Amino acid sequence: MKNKTMRLGWILPNVLMYFLLIGLLVFISLNAEGLQEINQFVIYIMLALMLGLVTVGGSFRIRSWIKEGKL
Repeated sequence: MKNKTMRLGWILPNVLMYFLLIGLLVFISLNAEGLQEINQFVIYIMLALMLGLVTVGGSFRIRSWIKEGKL
């Protein structure tokens, strides 16, 4: 039971981060022209890239913990 609770405690925030990433990408695509006008487009793209790297890295970390039996 403890392992399932720990898995849920790590996997649920990771899934929510994927939803946040998708929402950010949709926001960027819908507002690309406005972001370019105020010179913020590159900043938002960099933010999306960093969020994507953190999210994917977290997924690989969770996967390795499950394979090692820690979760």
